[in-house]
Amino acid sequence: MDWSKIKTIFILTFLLLDIYLVFQFMNTRNSAKYEFIKEAPLEEKLKNDEITYEELPKVIPKERYVSVKPKVFTEDDIKGPTGSPSILANGTILRVELDKPVKLSSKFDESEFNSSFVKDEVPYGDQYRFWEINEKDKQITYFQYYRNKVLYKNANGQITFYLNDKNELVYYEQTYLEVVEELSEKQEVLPPLRAIETLFNKDLLKPKSEITHIELGYSTLVQITGSQVLAPTWRFVINGEKSLFVNAFEGHVIPLDDEEKQVTE
Repeated sequence: MDWSKIKTIFILTFLLLDIYLVFQFMNTRNSAKYEFIKEAPLEEKLKNDEITYEELPKVIPKERYVSVKPKVFTEDDIKGPTGSPSILANGTILRVELDKPVKLSSKFDESEFNSSFVKDEVPYGDQYRFWEINEKDKQITYFQYYRNKVLYKNANGQITFYLNDKNELVYYEQTYLEVVEELSEKQEVLPPLRAIETLFNKDLLKPKSEITHIELGYSTLVQITGSQVLAPTWRFVINGEKSLFVNAFEGHVIPLDDEEKQVTE
């Protein structure tokens, strides 16, 4: 037996095996690297799912948290409204029953209602914005806003107008939030595209969805007895109907459903 030849064959065999393993390793690594590079950007993913959105805000100012508390209405507040005002819930709800019902047009006109009634007849009426009209329950809802930003679905800062079967306004209930202070230093706000990515990754944007409106407002971050802390919040309107909300500082989805929170007293 020629051990020299056998030794040479073993050496060549192991050398070939090492070359093969190195080749396999490099191939696997390059393949993984290629897959990483091939990961589609968000814009391409949205395009593939036919998800569109309006033009994004180009300038986004820095924001901060805001501390607020429910206003306690006084006798001075009920001198202005026309009708029979009363104060409920330890002073935090102003209820006004109109002496004469106000007839509304068959098709609700937000701008007309604002100018003819809300701003003139409702205390602090110029600090609220129209949110929705519920024809089934015969209610019109307005939410308070601060620094040109709506306080989303906050039962402590809203007006609910109640209609009768003749489409007449008969009474309304109002709550109002007073700003205590602006907390912390101003911070960078999460870009809206990043917030859209959060919704996409959570499967909240279905294929062929259209984001028809984007705006920045506030939602309740912390609610404690007698006060709240509000956080900047992105609102995305989907297909002109459903609203989705994302915390503009922390980037998580905020489950603001249609059930209003209890009024803080």
